[in-house]
Amino acid sequence: MRLHNLQPRPGSRHRVKRLGCGESSGHGKTSGKGHKGQKARSGGSIRLGFEGGQMPLIRRLPKRGFNNAAFHKRYAIVNLDDLNVFKAGTAVNEQLLRDSKLVRGHFVGIKILGDGELKHGLKVEADKISTAAREKIEKAGGTITLREKGAAVAAGSSTEEPSGAPAPKAIAKKKSKNSAKAKKKASRES
Repeated sequence: MRLHNLQPRPGSRHRVKRLGCGESSGHGKTSGKGHKGQKARSGGSIRLGFEGGQMPLIRRLPKRGFNNAAFHKRYAIVNLDDLNVFKAGTAVNEQLLRDSKLVRGHFVGIKILGDGELKHGLKVEADKISTAAREKIEKAGGTITLREKGAAVAAGSSTEEPSGAPAPKAIAKKKSKNSAKAKKKASRES
């Protein structure tokens, strides 16, 4: 076997259908498009579900009941096999996973699944984790940190208020309300 002997498997490649090469070619004259009409024109295609102006089926059917699709939360899935690309002791978080192209797009959080084996200990930070994945990470000598809800949003803002303290806007509103009450009271007394 040499490079000049290499060929594709029989039947895996087909010859190109040559159109408009005269009537005797078998694909001549109308080039397989038939006679006239919208489908015979260049760019003349009909969109999916179009019924020629008739009320389409999707609009004829009644819409009833509750659909949970609007409230569906999408989690980015990462398997333990994928985490083997990182060195031992690495802190694996969302930013690192995005940089290494293991997760992409919009999602609510990251879920670690236990498919495959982890070869070394890692510090994993995720939103959800399966029982099998947790066991395998701990067995490999790694640690798991579950992110709190809203942690990803709050991470961008550096000036966080303590959980018990009210926001500055709320304090300003309260002061303006109290001053308005005091003015009303003073006008009644005079």
